Amino acid sequence: MVNTARDLARLMKVLSADARVRIVQLLKERPLCVNALAARLGVTQGAVSQHLRIMRDAGLVVDEKHGYFTHYRLNQETLAAWREVIDELLDSPEAGADTKGALPCAAVTRRTRAARSQRT
Repeated sequence: MVNTARDLARLMKVLSADARVRIVQLLKERPLCVNALAARLGVTQGAVSQHLRIMRDAGLVVDEKHGYFTHYRLNQETLAAWREVIDELLDSPEAGADTKGALPCAAVTRRTRAARSQRT
């Protein structure tokens, strides 16, 4: 599970390449092999393999052997976990949530200026 900002950044980095986002979109429909993905994306098999390696290392895709071919599918458990983490990141605070200690920007600026002037 994602616990820190660094972990969350790594998760986002997996989807930072448009080719990987397109692979996710294609694999949502059905499992596909490298050749089929390469043909649909208009890139080389090597490029697809590199993207799939990154996605597999992150647990986003699972590979399954079918005869001579390896088909890739989305890992639904990972998708569910990522969805939860992203929802948590983007959720707005509950109405009436305690915001004590949170200072408006102007108050922070005043405190920073006051601290600087005391040092000089």
